[in-house]
Amino acid sequence: MNFNKLLENKSIQTSVPCRVDFGGTLDISTFYLPLAHLDPASFNIALNLRTFVTLSPWTKNRIKISSRGFESIEFKQDQIRFDHPMGLMFAVVSFFNAHGVHIQINSTSPPRSALGGSSCAAVAIIASFYAALGQTINPKKIVWLAHTIESSVAGVPCGVQDQAAAAFGGINLWEWRMGETGPEFNQLKVFENDVENNRDLEEFNDHILVAYCGIPHVSKDINKQWVDSFIQGKTIAVFEKIVDITRKFYRAIKTKNFTLAGELMVKETRLRLKMTPEVLDNTGKKLFERAVALNCGARFTGAGGGGCLWAIGKKENISRLADSWRQVLEPIKDATLLDANIDTNGIIIL
Repeated sequence: MNFNKLLENKSIQTSVPCRVDFGGTLDISTFYLPLAHLDPASFNIALNLRTFVTLSPWTKNRIKISSRGFESIEFKQDQIRFDHPMGLMFAVVSFFNAHGVHIQINSTSPPRSALGGSSCAAVAIIASFYAALGQTINPKKIVWLAHTIESSVAGVPCGVQDQAAAAFGGINLWEWRMGETGPEFNQLKVFENDVENNRDLEEFNDHILVAYCGIPHVSKDINKQWVDSFIQGKTIAVFEKIVDITRKFYRAIKTKNFTLAGELMVKETRLRLKMTPEVLDNTGKKLFERAVALNCGARFTGAGGGGCLWAIGKKENISRLADSWRQVLEPIKDATLLDANIDTNGIIIL
């Protein structure tokens, strides 16, 4: 379908939030189906480091994608490749049989920072195409479509939590299960997503901290190790523990017990480190140790191995940790504390 005509009078712009997370990997069917008797779930927080996608007209039969941090790429419609860094985005384009479109992606989070950026972009692109076609924006449908397309081209098992955070926003526990006709998720909000009438969300910002370590991550390597060890039966007991810890973490957040939440985060991170020591790079290890010393929890985002860490704890401890983390990050190129707050909004059509 030639989108040149649809977009010639008005470009479409969409934005979605990225996320920090806890209990990742459990959103992959490899894990949540065999562990179904334990009610596996993942926790995440949407951040206001949003990804913006713009659809504008382009040459008929051609598709161009431009994204901050990557070289622009253009293909003829019948020569699209999915083994490219932008392969997921081109797979989304192919689903809509689209051409005559220029997709511009501008993420306000660092590239490859393990904050779910590629999945965010896919969600935003899908929403943009539906908006261009005048169709209803159904967040749950978009989550599953983005996940299914990504799973079809990634070459490794993929989770669902990144897409869920992008589509819905807020602070949530996501329960993964098999429904009557396929996989389903249940959204459990920690707080109501209305900051004006509920101060909990605003106050929560004082209890978290997010840092970028300056080194991009590649999630496939570590995720593959987790998947392989689970399939081989080596780490089933570990992931059973992670299911339990994630549920307890959600309850600690729900009751604003940030000390307990930090302790649970440290426990989960240490379980992951035992399985895959490289989940924290050298900078990540320093940040983790400083968090523990100041009675805070700290954890990698996504599959780790570079990218971001986030911390949780009492307000006064997080304040001290911010100063400590700055000292670690200051000499490292591109490393920094991120100016990130909770984002209560999911998909926004601008």
